[in-house]
Amino acid sequence: MRKYVLRRLGVSNESGYHQPHLQTCLEAVLEQSEHLMEDVLTGLQAATVPAMGKAAVISDPAASRAIESLLADGPALRQAFTAHLRQGVYGGGGEDTSARQTMRFDDFQFLDANQLDANLEAAHCQQLVNTAVEDVLPKLNAMVSNLLGWSSVQAHLNPLRPENFANALRTTLSEPIRDHKAKTIIMGVASGLLGAELALFYREITEWLRAQGVEAVHMTPVKTSGLWNPTKAPDSTVARTMLTLEKLRTLLSGELAPNPPADRVDFAATIPASLEALQDMKLVEPMMKRLTERASKLMAGGHSTQVQPVQDLLAEQAAQDQRKRLGESLGREVVLLMLENLMKDRRLLPPVRASLQALEPVLVKLAQHDGRFFSERHHPARVFLDRMTHRSLAFSNERAPGYDVFQKTFDNAVRVLTTGSGQASSFARILVQLDEGWARAEAGQQQRAAHAARGLLRAEQRNMLARLHSKMLAERLVGIQVPHAVSAFLRGPWAQVVAEAQLHCADGSEDPGGFIALVDDLLWSVQPHLIRNNQSRLVEMVPDMLLTLRRGLALISYPQPRMVAFFDSLINHQEKMFDLSDPGASMLSVASQHSEQDSFWVGEREAAESGYIDASDLDLVAAGIPMQEGSDRRVWRVESLTSGAWVDLMVEGDWQRAQLHWASPQRSLFMFISGKGSAHSMTRHTLEMMKEAGRVRLVSDSRVMDKALDAVAQAALKNDLQSRNRTPE
Repeated sequence: MRKYVLRRLGVSNESGYHQPHLQTCLEAVLEQSEHLMEDVLTGLQAATVPAMGKAAVISDPAASRAIESLLADGPALRQAFTAHLRQGVYGGGGEDTSARQTMRFDDFQFLDANQLDANLEAAHCQQLVNTAVEDVLPKLNAMVSNLLGWSSVQAHLNPLRPENFANALRTTLSEPIRDHKAKTIIMGVASGLLGAELALFYREITEWLRAQGVEAVHMTPVKTSGLWNPTKAPDSTVARTMLTLEKLRTLLSGELAPNPPADRVDFAATIPASLEALQDMKLVEPMMKRLTERASKLMAGGHSTQVQPVQDLLAEQAAQDQRKRLGESLGREVVLLMLENLMKDRRLLPPVRASLQALEPVLVKLAQHDGRFFSERHHPARVFLDRMTHRSLAFSNERAPGYDVFQKTFDNAVRVLTTGSGQASSFARILVQLDEGWARAEAGQQQRAAHAARGLLRAEQRNMLARLHSKMLAERLVGIQVPHAVSAFLRGPWAQVVAEAQLHCADGSEDPGGFIALVDDLLWSVQPHLIRNNQSRLVEMVPDMLLTLRRGLALISYPQPRMVAFFDSLINHQEKMFDLSDPGASMLSVASQHSEQDSFWVGEREAAESGYIDASDLDLVAAGIPMQEGSDRRVWRVESLTSGAWVDLMVEGDWQRAQLHWASPQRSLFMFISGKGSAHSMTRHTLEMMKEAGRVRLVSDSRVMDKALDAVAQAALKNDLQSRNRTPE
């Protein structure tokens, strides 16, 4: 096997003294990307030429002409491929693309045939590339994970993952090829060529990294959250049947429901539902005669209503019957696949899954007769399923506080629904009762959480304003020699005091409370060369200055011990300055740039009401913390958390399941509510630290029902791909 990539990279068999940085690796790969595109173009050219008595792989005239045009623009295409790949490599890093769905269930009703084809083409190209590199990719993932600093394989974070190469190829070739058929043919062949070249490329990159001393991290088996994985999941019984992209789009669009024009006489009610039964009974011709006579009488009587020919009525009725049967079959299939995905989700406790499974008959019946279940996100049945599955994530096990009440409520609702009519109105009535019960039970908790959130919001506003004052004070302190304790105090706690006073002020005063004016007196009182000839002024100002300091610090609930410690330090320094013979009196330092203003300040009452967690109070050692059952192992970002997300928090040595109840507008503060109803708030910095130390685990960042239905869309895509692979181009 030729090792042209190794030769280009300059890889030797001797290990380097230093491991390459990730940046070095990425740039080395990008330098070779034009050669990858060149090899793909060369392969496309060869595919148009018959070889050894066999027909050319690409014989379509339009596709052949398009390839000639591509070859003529070879240099530009190679550069475009590199540019698109660079954007994917550097722009897509860190996103959890393994969890990103190619298609969302709720989007299908808005897709036309061309959009479905585009999605199918993209998935087919990706499948070809993935299949070609599946043997060599795991080792590369393990090595790149090492370069990224992970102790376990994080394949979805690999900037060199095949998705980026496939996306770059599709974007590069899609722009110059206008003919749809030609594009489909060329993209299929080009993806296969890219996959083959990328497999060789990956193999030689791993050899290069190994030669540079990069080792693969340990590859351990990973538990998934149980959601359907379109690339690795075994075929389900349902997914192997009839569901395809087009059929799913038709189901969601409502096209399977009969909808005759309103301006004509409709004899459908007089026609039996089964035409086959009519034919067996030899009643078709007599029935048609009666309908024709009835139509003639209507016309003779001067009726202006448009009368549809009987033959057309029968044909339309047959089409309606066919659509109805197809809609019922698809509705049943989608419901079963949705439930199958929910049954796989191990975040749902076994009794919860059993309750969902018990709803199968009523959901199948509903879906077969009410297409809105699929097309309307706010359909009562879908809202009920979404509400119950999402709320069930509040419980990490069956012993969790409140679980018994929740499960009893769920079982009662299931009992009512399965013994009732199973219509949307039944689900709507159940939802009203559930919402009223939850509102009564959680009224006190919601009020406390809202009050705590208002306090945290004020804290965020105060801290933002305090940072501005701290910056202005820092500029003022440049070149002034004052004790470090004083400069830190002014830029930290006192900036908070000034900000709080301004937030409290309703009359627009620039210096309510005189706290800004105090800064001048405080700075004067700690500079020996200023008070040397005016010691009496210092004696006079100190009592009032201490009173103002105490009054200001009370506004922000500054802890009494820290307040006393600062006063003692300040008075001690000032007393020393009266004794000018004391050399310590002149030992003043230039204001430090690092002080208390760098930390987020939350008052004692605000902290108590919101369960504030200060990073300085945590022992953030990550060793030996087991993964919580039901937690999502995917890498996640704090900034991506949305209200409603469920996490596992380690609080005072115990794991607690909690929900993100509120995040501040600047996303500098987060507040979670645990299953016990307790609030746990923290800054973004603290949450990041807890996450890195393994004290916060993501359970769910989206709705369970959304994931289950999106997996249905992926099943349809998988069926289309399998059908396409069985059908020759």
